Amino acid sequence: MLPDLHTSLQKQRFSQIDPIAEMEQSIAAAQSERCKHVFLSTDFDQARAVAADPGSARKPLAGLAVSVKDLFDVAGQTTSAGSLVLRDALPALKDSTAVERLRQAGAAFIGRTNMAEFAFSGVGINPHFGTPLNPGASDVPRVPGGSSSGAAVSVATGAAFVGLGSDTGGSIRIPAALCGVVGFKSSARLVPADGVLPLSTTLDTVGALTRSVQDAMLTHEILAQRRVVRSPAPLSAYRLGIANTVMLDGLDRTVSQAWHRTLTLLRRAGARIEDIALTEINELQQIQASGGFSAAESYTWHHQLLANRKASYDPRVAARIERGASMSARDYIELLLARRNWIDRMEHRLQGFDAVLSPTVAVVAPPISDIAPGVQRDDAFFRTNALLLRNTSVINMLDGCAISIPCHASGELPVGLMVWAGALQDDQVLNIALEIEHLLLRP
Repeated sequence: MLPDLHTSLQKQRFSQIDPIAEMEQSIAAAQSERCKHVFLSTDFDQARAVAADPGSARKPLAGLAVSVKDLFDVAGQTTSAGSLVLRDALPALKDSTAVERLRQAGAAFIGRTNMAEFAFSGVGINPHFGTPLNPGASDVPRVPGGSSSGAAVSVATGAAFVGLGSDTGGSIRIPAALCGVVGFKSSARLVPADGVLPLSTTLDTVGALTRSVQDAMLTHEILAQRRVVRSPAPLSAYRLGIANTVMLDGLDRTVSQAWHRTLTLLRRAGARIEDIALTEINELQQIQASGGFSAAESYTWHHQLLANRKASYDPRVAARIERGASMSARDYIELLLARRNWIDRMEHRLQGFDAVLSPTVAVVAPPISDIAPGVQRDDAFFRTNALLLRNTSVINMLDGCAISIPCHASGELPVGLMVWAGALQDDQVLNIALEIEHLLLRP
């Protein structure tokens, strides 16, 4: 595990910290080689001013550093979504709701983070602005995961306490798992997505990457403007399921070892864990055979830009968006109906379980060299992208909530454990994850 990444904001908020010193440490991290390609722009002076404001210390985020994925509107800044296509776009006139709520809570915005172009990848490679290096890898340069790549690395390196991100098929949880931090995808309806450049208006979810589950709880309360109901219940009070259909297929050695080791710890702690044959997951490929929500809904947003500026897109991104051009109105309506029917059957199957456990991602972060831009590596890229998204995207289709927490041992590449459930079970998922995190962090 990475114990230095689990300093709770809530504990710091009530202790004698020096927000100015904390900010200087964050800025130093942001300027280090470990954060190369992480930030597309920075505003250190403004962040210092917020940290130095005595009023910030009385707010929940206490003037600590927060990074913003380049998908969110910030007043006076251009939202380019990690692309060259929007480099000439006008600056935003006002903050997105998520940015506004974080600002009101005392966030000191340190900079805009790099991302997979237009959020269209679980890998995290960006051919325009460079790819942030995974800070959990010491052997070879490895991908950070996407699309919230810079957000994850900013938190993992200490440049930010919170990384604001978005999750359409796993874009918060995948980089959290690969970089060894916490990533929470709430039920989508709980946090407004206005002022956020869309990938899929059906599936997009606003959330954050943090250093601990406690921090995830606090940040979610700010973003959703609601209180998380804390539960003192031990792990033995919960009935947990294991999705043994698809989600456990093809685990690499490191992920498999971390997964089985974690299950052993949970069972020893009294957790009641049972297998669930979620055969409905097998249906998702057929349900989305026409391209799925992301292709259709992103093409609606991008079609004019593609007509005029296609050469400025990453070809891998353009190809996936253009799949939406062939989807008919009938296809789209049938997709909506099929999803609703699928959710109903999944929720029936999950009745009686408090949450489900699975590996967040089936593999550790792959080397960048294996899937870097280049036609000769396109097949490897798309295979890797599909594998990284496989488990996490199930929860987006379910309209559910999920959190990824680190479960690897010292010396291992980062691995994430995903705790998930259906819509509006957020508090239960967070409380269970908090109990699991406490167990994993015990000496």
